[in-house]
Amino acid sequence: MSTATIPSVLRRDATVISLVGFAHGTSHFFHLMLPPLFPWFMSEYSLSFTQVGALMTVFFAVSGIGQALAGFLVDRWGAHRVLCLGVGLLSCSGLLVAAAPALWGLYLAAFVAGMGNCVFHPADYSLLNHRVSQARLGHAFSLHGLSGNVGWILAPLLMTATATAFGWRAAGLAAASLGGMSLAAIWWKRSELAVEPTAEASHETQRSKGGSVKLGDLFKLRLTWFAFSFFFFSTLGFGALQNFAPSLLRDLYGLSLAGATSGLTAYLVGSAAGLATGGFFAGGAKGQEKVLGLAFLCASALAFLLSFSIVPGWSVIGIMAMMGFGIGMAGPSRDMLVRKSTAARLGTGAFGRMYGLVYSGLDAGLATAPLIFGMLMDAGRARYVFVGMSISLVVAVIAAQAIASEAATGEIWGQTPNS
Repeated sequence: MSTATIPSVLRRDATVISLVGFAHGTSHFFHLMLPPLFPWFMSEYSLSFTQVGALMTVFFAVSGIGQALAGFLVDRWGAHRVLCLGVGLLSCSGLLVAAAPALWGLYLAAFVAGMGNCVFHPADYSLLNHRVSQARLGHAFSLHGLSGNVGWILAPLLMTATATAFGWRAAGLAAASLGGMSLAAIWWKRSELAVEPTAEASHETQRSKGGSVKLGDLFKLRLTWFAFSFFFFSTLGFGALQNFAPSLLRDLYGLSLAGATSGLTAYLVGSAAGLATGGFFAGGAKGQEKVLGLAFLCASALAFLLSFSIVPGWSVIGIMAMMGFGIGMAGPSRDMLVRKSTAARLGTGAFGRMYGLVYSGLDAGLATAPLIFGMLMDAGRARYVFVGMSISLVVAVIAAQAIASEAATGEIWGQTPNS
């Protein structure tokens, strides 16, 4: 590559990473569009906790099922088109919240939001893999994760502030406006997100690169189940913290509600710092499973330590931050590992469908965690929540090593090793 082309490549990479990051932050914002409004919903429609909680069950169930199918749309129609569709649906869900005539309107909004959310992992990662230079992919995955954390942070602030000042329907309009801004940005810069013709494979070449892989074929691959299991178990721990961290830390360490909530905040801040750091370790040709394994094992050890209630209360916030750092640092290596294994076993033409299918394990983990760990909390076994988190991270490490083993085979689907 000539030196004259370097600035243009850098500018393209920065533009693509920024646009995809903005879209990903939007999707995470809509993860938490509804929960901050629960008190208003309960008052308006006389709802129970179970009824409002079911809104998020609908969201994640639709997102998890849809994500597995969205990958096929990405590979067939193009990642940019599918991404625009997803952002548009998210924006529509905000409008549905604002216009909800009754409880069923909120469930419809949750359903539409889940449909919109399902496209992001297959579309985002397909765009990053095809449009960002190999040397910057680790940092691209790192910033992709960071943008999601920003969305999580902003949603409760904006939704709660708007609902307090102007009512919960205005908060729905605010969410819709953010979705509209995101859609406008990725449509305005659509030329930057379009896969160049030279990067598009011919029909026959695409077949050799994974374009002919069907859903049934993916279900037959060990790689699919190793990767799905990895995402499922690695997300269980976060799901437990997301739902129960304040109660956990208050029960085990006697922290005040403010102190226990600060523990969850410290975890999220540590995770963001880990994501930023992890981008520097994920860009190599190999070794991602080692980085991931070390980071997860350290986080697992810290979760196990917290289960014994032997450390002083003042140290809990720091330990939570370190645990979050370990989980976050593994993120970019995780994404690179899935990319490498998919390219090795299926070819680049299957990025969308593979990312869509295996990343649905994230939604499955988030949907399952409240059920499993909620029963432990109800039974007064709070310390076993941390034990369960520790075990789930170890299982995720084992799954990651299995993914790396699949990548090392280097045999593309439908080809003999000597072809």
